[in-house]
Amino acid sequence: MLNSDCSVPPILCADDFGISPGVGSGIEALAEANRISATTAIVTLPTWGREGGRLSALRARIAIGLHVNLTLGAPLGPAPDLAPSGMLPSLKALVARCLFGRAPNASEVALEVGRQIDRFADVVGYLPDFIDGHQHVHVLPGIRGGFLRALVSRISDHRPLVRDPGDRIGAIAARGCAVSKALSVAALGYGFGAALRRAGFPANSGFSGFSSFDARISYADELERSFRFAGPRHLIMCHPGYVDAELIRLDPVVTRRREELRCLLSAPHLDTRIWHMGPRCEHRLQSWTAGGRLPDTGYPTGSAQLKC
Repeated sequence: MLNSDCSVPPILCADDFGISPGVGSGIEALAEANRISATTAIVTLPTWGREGGRLSALRARIAIGLHVNLTLGAPLGPAPDLAPSGMLPSLKALVARCLFGRAPNASEVALEVGRQIDRFADVVGYLPDFIDGHQHVHVLPGIRGGFLRALVSRISDHRPLVRDPGDRIGAIAARGCAVSKALSVAALGYGFGAALRRAGFPANSGFSGFSSFDARISYADELERSFRFAGPRHLIMCHPGYVDAELIRLDPVVTRRREELRCLLSAPHLDTRIWHMGPRCEHRLQSWTAGGRLPDTGYPTGSAQLKC
């Protein structure tokens, strides 16, 4: 069951559009079937020009966001402190730098985030509806300052929704999904939500979707748990996609993406349990942040258990 404190249906967001053609195709299939609310795109990879052009056709169905990338491949421009070798650091290396007083130069981070915002808009044709970070890097201490500086300087009038991947400790523990991972991200992102509010950007309140990506664990069970103990503006991430050679080359999460895709396409009544965008293009997440509800579908939202 959905927890009673969830005042609006949660956004179900498929991450990593643009990482490979197979992932993009899987997300397209989910959007066309009304099985997701949103997707978020990586714009730094060489294939983005081709992959990003596919997003325009989805915009009538789902919200489209930018997945800021600081840990995969190369930056879009010179970043001698962040990426001295010309390649972005691993997540482990970036976290270590941020925690031990060697965080990348904030101005350099802001420039790279700004380049990614511009790259998104150049290819897709509009500014992102929302913004988050690949592997949640945007909330890291030592990164968030430059990240927010870029948002304020580049899109202060647009005010996209920004993902806060933290949640209440009790809710994380009660869901029982990848608890150590979820708690670690919440700890690293402590204070990020407050910083967003001070900067004037809207954010979700409540977050889930963490997974161990263990093929032995049922994704249907993990997805169902993600709906539980939801916050008042809850966001659920997922990582579906078809497997292809490019995905295998770039990312360790392969088989599990196919399982997530299969489950999301087949889970009964999933489309009635998530937020869907209204027909207007302006203020595309306004109804969600303002507390808008789904129209009556004839099915009691949240009352079904997901079985794939």
